[in-house]
Amino acid sequence: MAITRRHLLQGSAVAAMAPALGLGIPEISPAHAQSDAGEPVFRHALSLFGDIKYPAHFKRFDYVNPDAPKGGTVRNAAFGTFDNFNMVVAGVKGALAGAIPLIYETLTTASLDEASTEYGELAEAVCHPDDFSWVIYRLRPEAKWHDGKPISADDVIFSLEAFKKHHPQFSQYYRHVVQTDKLNDREVKFVFDGPGNRELPLIVGQLYVLPKHWWEGTDGEGRKRDISTTTLEVPLGSGPYRVKEFVAGRSITFERVKDYWGRNLAVNVGRANFDELRYDYFRDATVALEAFKGDQVDFRVENSAKNWATAYDFPAVTDKRVLKEEFPNNRSGVMQAFVPNTRRGKFADPRVRLALNFAFDFEEMNKQIFFGQYTRISSYFHGIDELMATGLPTGKELEILESVRADVPKEVFTTAYSNPVGGSPEAVRSNLQQALRLMKQAGFEVRDRRLVNAASGEPFSIELLSRADDPAFERVALFYKPSLERIGISVSVRGVDAIQYQNRLRNWDYDMLTISSWGQSLSPGNEQREHWSSKSADQPGSDNYVGIKNPAIDKLVDRVIFATDRQDLIAATKALDRVLLWNHYVVPQWTYPKQRTVRWDRFSRPAEMPKYGLSAFPDIWWYDAEKATRISKRS
Repeated sequence: MAITRRHLLQGSAVAAMAPALGLGIPEISPAHAQSDAGEPVFRHALSLFGDIKYPAHFKRFDYVNPDAPKGGTVRNAAFGTFDNFNMVVAGVKGALAGAIPLIYETLTTASLDEASTEYGELAEAVCHPDDFSWVIYRLRPEAKWHDGKPISADDVIFSLEAFKKHHPQFSQYYRHVVQTDKLNDREVKFVFDGPGNRELPLIVGQLYVLPKHWWEGTDGEGRKRDISTTTLEVPLGSGPYRVKEFVAGRSITFERVKDYWGRNLAVNVGRANFDELRYDYFRDATVALEAFKGDQVDFRVENSAKNWATAYDFPAVTDKRVLKEEFPNNRSGVMQAFVPNTRRGKFADPRVRLALNFAFDFEEMNKQIFFGQYTRISSYFHGIDELMATGLPTGKELEILESVRADVPKEVFTTAYSNPVGGSPEAVRSNLQQALRLMKQAGFEVRDRRLVNAASGEPFSIELLSRADDPAFERVALFYKPSLERIGISVSVRGVDAIQYQNRLRNWDYDMLTISSWGQSLSPGNEQREHWSSKSADQPGSDNYVGIKNPAIDKLVDRVIFATDRQDLIAATKALDRVLLWNHYVVPQWTYPKQRTVRWDRFSRPAEMPKYGLSAFPDIWWYDAEKATRISKRS
């Protein structure tokens, strides 16, 4: 299941009559979706494998403050630019205003103190059979758009079809939904292409629902709207916020909807507490940092180890007007890496890709520019211990790997994966020698101090692509560059603006770049197709930045998706992880187990934070007028 996301009905008559009969929403074990009579049972929440914590008719999530005051403004920093408010085409056209999902809602919403549980938001109830071959969502009768029109089954079907047609990532994510049926104005049935994919009912619930009547209408100038194009017309939403004002590419402000229809839902109590959320766009990270120091930005997530160690030594920090706080990351794993584009022939051989790893001296980089704060990533699910492939495969994992033995590297069965280790002149020299041996085996040799293709004489060169507004990457690339040059590779570091960078990614127009967007949830599932499958490799806008086309990996992704229980999921995920690692698709980088944050001390939060919520800012925080007055007097 993703982190930035998801026969004819025997019981449909029961579904339609339940409210009238006073049946309510029964409490039922998540392991069984059908009654003893074999009829599907509607319930208030779905969980992938475990128990549902909050019962039907619960009052609120445990981790919120139900008495949190409403009011105040939060000023945030965003990076790059924006020229689009249409989420549907965000994968292929324009630059989406990043916070635009705030105006919409999904059928369900996740709790932050459970690993894989979704509770009804737009939907009041959901049912599916035990074989997960379809799901029905029933909408809340009170759900409405900001113009007062009710949210209907037509809106849900329209939204799914639009995302599947125009958004590459959602097209992959929802590829198994082969039919949608409107049962009545409030009920939609999603039929899947086969049974056994237990995640599909949950990820359908993650669908952003868009207003069909608005998108099929005309704008203020009488022009028919087109959901397949970008737009800067302020869209109609249904969520707790709406767009108040914006300056294209520079800033956007959202205001809280005072008469928001869902403000009293149990899943929303204690949330959306700020009257305004403002996002100012910066094209330079240093300028954004200075804006925070100058009290032009309220809250900042700090991703730079250098900044965390050195940039917050100014008076407001010393006198506690600005607070530094770390929040543990218990909810996700990550693979962040240098990513060679295997669509280009020079990176097709796994020995070449392994050589690039031998040329990377993480230990020295960590010491010199990261202040020793990071650990090296050694798994595509790094940070989720039970999902990481360690040691040699045994038990169920070994059984799964045996089914693809002929199509995977032999080391999968014989050797525990580990990255090369540098950090000393001797280790670096040995690693570079090994890198040259691998390059020679792959058909390259050094001539006149340049690495060339032994057959054609073509020099081996790499352009390291980055965004010009990310100077942190440039420091990393410039550290890596001399090591690659020592084995004869010609290296250029190229920073481009945000729009050009996005377009080059969409068109696979790069040699190598850094990818940090492969976040992994505690329950991997259908999003793995988007990351690693052969089909996604040729889909513009997908997350398969490597260009992986590997039948063994396709089979293992299916094993993850169709896992029958938690233990089966763990074994399948470890097998997938192990095969990805031993194909040396990427040069793993580094990670940090906490979210670093810095804020001006004018906000408060619940004393007990949710286990899987990181900082959960601004979702469950609130503006504290007393604190704001206090730090204002000390300024």
